[in-house]
Amino acid sequence: MVLKVKLTDLPPVSPEKSLDEFLSSSRLDLVRSLKSEGILNSKIIEDALLHVPREEFLWPGTPKSVAYLDEPVLLDETGQTISAPHMIVMMLEEFQLSPGLKVLEIGAGSGYNAALITHMVSKGISKAAEPLVVTIERNSVLAKFARNNIERLHLAGYCQVVEGDGSLGYPQESDQELYDRIMVTAGAPRIPAFLKKQLKTGEILEVPVGGDGYQQLTIVKRTTRKEFDQRRSVDCVFVPLIGADANPA
Repeated sequence: MVLKVKLTDLPPVSPEKSLDEFLSSSRLDLVRSLKSEGILNSKIIEDALLHVPREEFLWPGTPKSVAYLDEPVLLDETGQTISAPHMIVMMLEEFQLSPGLKVLEIGAGSGYNAALITHMVSKGISKAAEPLVVTIERNSVLAKFARNNIERLHLAGYCQVVEGDGSLGYPQESDQELYDRIMVTAGAPRIPAFLKKQLKTGEILEVPVGGDGYQQLTIVKRTTRKEFDQRRSVDCVFVPLIGADANPA
């Protein structure tokens, strides 16, 4: 889904408030709205939403006043977006995160979702021997942008941004069980085989599966080395996942 924001659509910033005050109150209003709608239920996700500033992940030149609209926001001419907050929260609720989990995200975008995940899995961990979160992005411009955003918020010790084909996992084409959680933030025609191979037994993989204009969020749990349980969650619309085991470029 792509949002093109018009200046006339922007929420007004009160002259009595500074931009920082406006953003802080808008962030809190969004969290309250998601809770009242029954979308946001987990305290760990609420804490991440309140502490990770979405405005820091907007493309340069995008008005910061759009940061807490419950809409996807376009990342310049890359064709990618920061997903709408309600969709991010729906996926995170299904993800069942807790401190110390090892997570792979496919589709870094601007790095916002990876930052939320990193905030949750690094909570209470003063230093990690290796990154707890790996987020992979095929677009070199976005990979650099996400990496800079993660570094600026001092999350780089817990989160690694890499450039590559996310449909092949990370490391590419590895068949080792490496991750407690794997999240794909783009629409895939099927569940990529190497992502299933890299998921640890007993753990969770999320993939929006379907065509270019419509997908269903699919939750996969690895029950044994060779067996998986699978169920469909909510309908969704994501940009296509591009890669060797996904949509063609």
